[in-house]
Amino acid sequence: MLGLPLTFAAPLALAALVALPALWFLLRVTPPRPRRIDFPPLRIVADLLGKRDTPARTPPWLLILRILAAACLVLAVSGPVWNPLGFAGAAGRTPLLVMVDNGFSAAHDWRERLRVATDAIEAAARDGRPVAVLATAEPPAAFEARTPAAALERLRAIAPRPHLGDRDAHLPTLANFLERTPSTAIVWVSDGVAGSGGGNFAAALADLVARHGASLTILRADQPPALALTASEAGGRLVAKVSRAAPNGRDAGLVRALDQKGLPLAEQDFAFKDGATETEVAFELPVELRNGIARLEIAAERSAGAVALMDERAKRRRVGLVFGGTSDQAQPLLAPTYYLSRALGPYADVREPRGAKGVADSVAQMLDGQVSVLVLADVGALDDQTLSRVGKFVDEGGLLLRFAGPRLAAGNDPLVPVRLRRGGRTLGGTLSWDSPKTLAAFAPESPFAGLTPPADIGVRRQILAEPDGDLPGRTWASLQDGTPIVTAEKRGQGLVVLFHVTADTTWSNLPLSGLFIDMLRRVVGLAGTTTPPAAEAGLRPAATVLAPRLTLDGFGALGSPPAGATAVPADYADRATHEHPPGFYGPADGGVAINALKHGDRLAPLDEAAIAGAQIGALTGTETLDLRAALFTGALALLLLDTLAGLWLGGFLARSGGLIGRAPARAALIALALLGAGYLAPRPATAAEGGRGTAFDSALATRLAYVITGDEAVDTASRAGLSGLTQMLASRTALEPGEPAGIDPGRDELAFHPLIYWPIVAGRPQPSEAAIRRIDAFMRNGGTVLFDTRDALTARPGGPPTPEAAYLRKMLSTLEVPELEPVPADHVLTKAFYLVDNFPGRYATGQTWVETLPPAGEGNERRPARAGDGVSPIVITGNDLAAAWAVGRRGEPLYPVVGGDQRQREMAFRGGINLVMYTLTGNYKADQVHVPALLERLGQ
Repeated sequence: MLGLPLTFAAPLALAALVALPALWFLLRVTPPRPRRIDFPPLRIVADLLGKRDTPARTPPWLLILRILAAACLVLAVSGPVWNPLGFAGAAGRTPLLVMVDNGFSAAHDWRERLRVATDAIEAAARDGRPVAVLATAEPPAAFEARTPAAALERLRAIAPRPHLGDRDAHLPTLANFLERTPSTAIVWVSDGVAGSGGGNFAAALADLVARHGASLTILRADQPPALALTASEAGGRLVAKVSRAAPNGRDAGLVRALDQKGLPLAEQDFAFKDGATETEVAFELPVELRNGIARLEIAAERSAGAVALMDERAKRRRVGLVFGGTSDQAQPLLAPTYYLSRALGPYADVREPRGAKGVADSVAQMLDGQVSVLVLADVGALDDQTLSRVGKFVDEGGLLLRFAGPRLAAGNDPLVPVRLRRGGRTLGGTLSWDSPKTLAAFAPESPFAGLTPPADIGVRRQILAEPDGDLPGRTWASLQDGTPIVTAEKRGQGLVVLFHVTADTTWSNLPLSGLFIDMLRRVVGLAGTTTPPAAEAGLRPAATVLAPRLTLDGFGALGSPPAGATAVPADYADRATHEHPPGFYGPADGGVAINALKHGDRLAPLDEAAIAGAQIGALTGTETLDLRAALFTGALALLLLDTLAGLWLGGFLARSGGLIGRAPARAALIALALLGAGYLAPRPATAAEGGRGTAFDSALATRLAYVITGDEAVDTASRAGLSGLTQMLASRTALEPGEPAGIDPGRDELAFHPLIYWPIVAGRPQPSEAAIRRIDAFMRNGGTVLFDTRDALTARPGGPPTPEAAYLRKMLSTLEVPELEPVPADHVLTKAFYLVDNFPGRYATGQTWVETLPPAGEGNERRPARAGDGVSPIVITGNDLAAAWAVGRRGEPLYPVVGGDQRQREMAFRGGINLVMYTLTGNYKADQVHVPALLERLGQ
């Protein structure tokens, strides 16, 4: 049962409130200070008549003022805490169950969800209540109520999962827990989205709550804020569908297409119509760009559900059609290419020869156009040159798809997967005892496995294959009598596939069926993929399993697969699960991509109407507030007002009706004014913030920046260090930078600074989600962040991480950090201005890490640096660089360096200059590889 949202750390101190009535009577009988009046001696004569004076009483308003001041002091001493969730109000030792949705739909506002769950556990800790934690996207497992400290540790280990949670799977364990601990208070931090389970979890939970006498509070956003993305092929275009569970105010955004390196290829804006929950955007790109897309994502939506990964199956192949018939046969509804172009058009870039003179010229046009699939419809014998060129095309990874016909039946072409009989086989004719045959069911190891042949398909004629021992392994489809109708063979890196019927309706009605489209799509999808070694004939058995290579976390960042990720079948087409997280499975050139949602999925709202009687709360505005500071401040203000009132009643402020009085009155008035100004004025800049400049100043001059951590000593060292580096840059290079700027990543503009120095302070709170997103955008757009853990003196190789390293890991866990490596000896960073081999600071034992460089390619041995065209967006060190750079007003070093090298500080400055030059010039030094060629050309 939830109680009041106000709790007290020392509730016994509230007993002092009982003394307030006594204080009221005590102040009431105590007269105020007598008023002093100076009067002349003649006044004594006039006042000789006797009077009866009555003692004056304290005014009621002054009594109320003093009682309020006393009450504020008593309440402040009792330690009041305002907890809007009100979890600590339950009586006794009633257990608390915190149920957290941690599917990908909770990643958008995960920090808020984690905060309210933490508030619930901390509130229960103040009452000494046991707490259990349940994450709905985790595999079901038995759980029990534990101490609040253990529950907090369990909560901190929970992270968003890259799939939808199956809440229904937790109903048995939830029922067992409620049977052991009835009357439990359940707090459900809900994402508002229906899970992947097929049942009605809300109704089942309501039944459990009512049956066991528990209470339920649902905390969720007003509307589910999550957005999801799926991708599909439609009309030759790549279509991205954006969905949401309900209208949530996020009515517009941007879908971005990225390549394998994370570089943007295209962008499309999307917008929901009024009240709509789905919208679509289409990407119309050249085939080369289209096939380079590795992922689609919703910009600024850090969630695995907002990412659609693309594999080889999603690439649009370029298909070339060549028909071996005469010109009078190449007519609509007559030529085989008509049926092929209609079947392949929706998912392939179909090309036909124009102005070609014969089959050889047509094949040459298609191969010159760099097709991925070459389709030969009833093409017989080829000349030696064309035959050699087509064979080379197949050996280098191309796919040759052939269809039978009279010319192929009469020829002797080696570019077929099996040996063919001359003449073919006719069914249903006047001289044939056989009736037309239909297709048999596809074998499990066939690429067509899973497709169902319609019963009305009839084959009237076919080319027969000569029987041999390899024929069953090369057969993809056969008739009911067992004769092959589709065969294939792997040659070199490519594949040769033969349909033993024509591509038009002269030999069968297969081209008129939907099965023909599905079969062609699967065949074309094999172009450019790597065939498993076990499939000698080019088959890809359905039993083949693919191990996870890269997977998404709950925030949509690609990384190493988790320990629980398992392999998937090669034909896996379902949505992601806990065992199969979204990501890339199998080899890079022939794997499959699994996404959080499959085509046709959409987000649906949770049916909260089924939970009658549950309390509904919001995620926003639920911060726990400590009211002691406000109450102490209020008491001080009331006491100052009481002092002014006493001075006024005593006559110190009365002179000509004004408020100008003697020195004590002026002092009290000044103190009250300063108190009010301290709370009304904006927070003054600290010593570390003195360097913060305006965005206008930063735009006019190149300024190094450092992140203000809130630790006065660290911020002072950062400012002094960047000031010293700025002076060195101005004296040794052509760069004249401005004064360094202290910045708040969550509030200040970052784009004006090429390099941001971020010292890590383990005891400070983690940056806000807004700051993390701004830093992520800064690094994506070309900026560099230098993280300095300053722990080189305490870090031990192979030992546990230092507090600073653990803090940095947690901060970077939601960022898409590239793979890092220690600075190589041939990195451009080591020769951007000075020739250096390490980057010391106050310490010299720490390692400096940058983005991993691609391996030196063939012919690149002479390159003096392998950095390529980019600049590492992140640099990590532990050497405390700012302390080594820090200088005073007279240029004297402020901090001693730790190490035996007398030139360590000088080398620290040289390394810092190299860092700045590297961020400003990028591949300037790497491009010096072209100097010999340029000099040779100038000499000519």
